[in-house]
Amino acid sequence: MQAFTILNGLVVPLDRANVDTDAIIPKQFLKSIKRTGYGPFLFDEWRYEDVGQPEMDCTHRPIRKDFVLNQARYQGAKIMLARENFGCGSSREHAPWAILDYGISCVIAPSFADIFNNNCFKNGILPVILTDDEMDVLFTETTTTEGYKITVDLESQTVTTPSGQRFTFEVDDFRKHCLLNGLDDIGLSLQASDNIRAYEKERKESAPWLF
Repeated sequence: MQAFTILNGLVVPLDRANVDTDAIIPKQFLKSIKRTGYGPFLFDEWRYEDVGQPEMDCTHRPIRKDFVLNQARYQGAKIMLARENFGCGSSREHAPWAILDYGISCVIAPSFADIFNNNCFKNGILPVILTDDEMDVLFTETTTTEGYKITVDLESQTVTTPSGQRFTFEVDDFRKHCLLNGLDDIGLSLQASDNIRAYEKERKESAPWLF
């Protein structure tokens, strides 16, 4: 998993509350368990006029021009703004996979659904919780300023606007450590690889019939 330290990036505003995981990545894409290839299908039903299917070429699909991800000014965005209860609905891990595969590695909102929030940390996405008033500032500045970029610093737990306005956010110490060091569940297990090998050796010697 790629480490998250400081991100300075273009912001895309998704001004909707209660965005569920089926909207983030519709159910037909759950057939695959690969972590990549979902970016073109992120918000598929809101982004395109037709219905997407796994592995299809999205190059010439008819798009909904009013949807933010289709607007030229937001192309290449790395940070997404959203409203409360982002990521509600089913627990599909494909949702953060799609967001990350699209190129977004930080989502800022007033609140997140618990399972989605947990899945973000496990996949290298930083979910930042700010107040409604702080979100209003970011939404207003993003929509009125083309090319709007902010800086998200995980170490200092701050979000800084181009004018220098700074918002602070809370994050669990363990999750912060994992993101800063690029550690997913596998990475955490590998940190104890010497102990694991030692245990397996001892177990094989003390209970050979199990092997």
